[in-house]
Amino acid sequence: MPVIEVQQDIDHRTLTIVADFAAPVQRVWQVYADPRQLEKIWGPPTYPATVVDHDLIPGGKVTYFMTGPEGDKHAGYWLVKTVDEPNNFTFEDGFADLDFNPIPDMPSSHNSYTFTAHEGGTRATYVGTYPTAEALQQVLDMGVVEGASAAINQIDTLLTSTP
Repeated sequence: MPVIEVQQDIDHRTLTIVADFAAPVQRVWQVYADPRQLEKIWGPPTYPATVVDHDLIPGGKVTYFMTGPEGDKHAGYWLVKTVDEPNNFTFEDGFADLDFNPIPDMPSSHNSYTFTAHEGGTRATYVGTYPTAEALQQVLDMGVVEGASAAINQIDTLLTSTP
């Protein structure tokens, strides 16, 4: 399993997930840069994603929805802040209605995804920072650790099956 560490820090309002992949940094970057590959890993296995818009550039926007086993749909968005291909990117991540309008009473987070060469492969560090400790606790209670870990753990299969 790629996920090697999960840290929740309520005082600093952060959730950090670290994963190791047996692929070069550029290959792991492509998982996020290509919307069709992103669909295969963004969301846990029982909630596959459909990426609608994908503009991974500073000021760009990514919109998506995940479809649950009962056909229920849950939308979200990224507002891309910075991009340093293939090393890292930052974005605001939030919940949205099915027209991709932010849902104001749901927490959003500032995210930093960093990819570094590590022991012949890539170490990915995913850090989400929430505006309040209560917002972080809300997503923890919703199962973000389990869902994000399951999603990230799907990357290994994608890396070996897609060039």
